[in-house]
Amino acid sequence: MPNPQDGDLAPGLYLVSVPIGNARDITLRALDVLRDADVLAAEDTRSLRRLMQIHAVPMGTRRVLAYHDHNGPAMRPKLLSALAEGSSVAYASEAGTPLVADPGYALAREAIAAGHPVTAVPGASAALAALAVGGLPTDRFFFAGFLPVSKAQRRRAMEALRGVPGTLVIYESPRRVAAMLADAAAVLGADRPAALCRELTKRFETVRRGALGELAAALADAPVPKGEIVVLIGAGDSESVSEIDLEGMLDAALGHASVRDAAAEVAAATGLPRRRVYQMALRRTAKEHNDDDDGDV
Repeated sequence: MPNPQDGDLAPGLYLVSVPIGNARDITLRALDVLRDADVLAAEDTRSLRRLMQIHAVPMGTRRVLAYHDHNGPAMRPKLLSALAEGSSVAYASEAGTPLVADPGYALAREAIAAGHPVTAVPGASAALAALAVGGLPTDRFFFAGFLPVSKAQRRRAMEALRGVPGTLVIYESPRRVAAMLADAAAVLGADRPAALCRELTKRFETVRRGALGELAAALADAPVPKGEIVVLIGAGDSESVSEIDLEGMLDAALGHASVRDAAAEVAAATGLPRRRVYQMALRRTAKEHNDDDDGDV
């Protein structure tokens, strides 16, 4: 594998990890690669130029080629051509490690298919930084990336994740994080432990820890948070019951029993507090009554 030393950078594709916030979180090796690569490519050319200026990495006669989701199909052949000519190509994400929710994946895959050396230059990652400070188990974790935007699709995606035996790592937009947490509480269970990690490594870094229901309630009427967000959700107990499951069990029980008896039946089956199940049963019957009234002509 290529091993750049003393300014001698072997031909190949270098996936360069860059800071996710604090500019000093770059590695010395990454600076060496950025200094010596024949070709520079970046998801955000302005961010990479600024980072190189901060660390006094000379550009020389090189320019930074833009490579992102929108121009990937047109730009990949040019970068692959440079590799075929024996050039060293350094690609940097806008932030963090290339390939993690990043357009660099397709570039690396095609470079590998073409027989070119591909080298990782490790560094910062928002997912790993969140796991480090989130306070949830890290022996097993599953990176789910960005969930679907629509509520129905997002809930279906969460349903598929419900049985994952490890901490879930989810990236989310500040504009959608409140809705996502509300859906997570409903699908995965309001009591499930979670952490909301915002602006990691930056000046206003914050980490809020608590049950999913608590975090969802805290953000429900709060102003839209600023900055990049990583949500961690602890692994669920295999015996736990989500709100959606509980509603289904109650509806089935209410089909043949009174509210009190249905609540007692479901509470016994799930081990949940009888009062909580009874209150939910009352809400279910009230909702059904209101729906019937709405359908009268």
